[in-house]
Amino acid sequence: MCEYGYCRISTAKQSIERQERNIKAEYPNSIIIKEVFTGTKTEGRQELEKLLKRVKAGDVIIFDSVSRMSRNAEEGYALYESLYNRGISLVFLKEHHIDTAVYRKALDGSVAMTGTNADYILEGINKYLMALAKEQIKIAFEQAEKEVEDLHQRTREGIETARLNGKQIGQKKGSKLVTKKSIEKKAEIRKHSRDFGGTLNDVECMKLTGLSRNTFYKYKAEIKAE
Repeated sequence: MCEYGYCRISTAKQSIERQERNIKAEYPNSIIIKEVFTGTKTEGRQELEKLLKRVKAGDVIIFDSVSRMSRNAEEGYALYESLYNRGISLVFLKEHHIDTAVYRKALDGSVAMTGTNADYILEGINKYLMALAKEQIKIAFEQAEKEVEDLHQRTREGIETARLNGKQIGQKKGSKLVTKKSIEKKAEIRKHSRDFGGTLNDVECMKLTGLSRNTFYKYKAEIKAE
């Protein structure tokens, strides 16, 4: 049996250490899989896809929370059931109530049949228990999906509020984006380009500055317009 801890962040600027620390606290021998991926779906996550191909029956995958597995309710539940049917255990540190161990216990806890007419009632109870267990899993993934939707909604509302208050949203049309890189590269162009008293032609100047053709000529045009 192998234990894998899957950690995911949306951008490289975020820290993945908290997820890894939480997983290692409960599963110190787990193999940590790290991934940077933006989006709600599992498709396209190369490290997760590799992991799903590697795991076998009896293995365990640990997530810091259900949202690290998927923030798409339908897809998340489908993946959960697929892994469960393959005999792979899933652990969610912040939602232990939907661990596959709990799910398995709920399904295995079916009331035994009696061989009498009471079995009609017991069968209904067992189906209800199974449906209840599945519903809890679906709710967890739906909540993760809702968190993403709420974040997008708050972002849209914040942008609209700023716009109504007269704030500029994004870069003004026709304005120049000034960065540390643009300042440094323009200084090199001014110093070395023949157009500004230097000794290098355009091709040589592009090689020196390491700029692409489009960026080089954009910077030259901006220098001439200054």
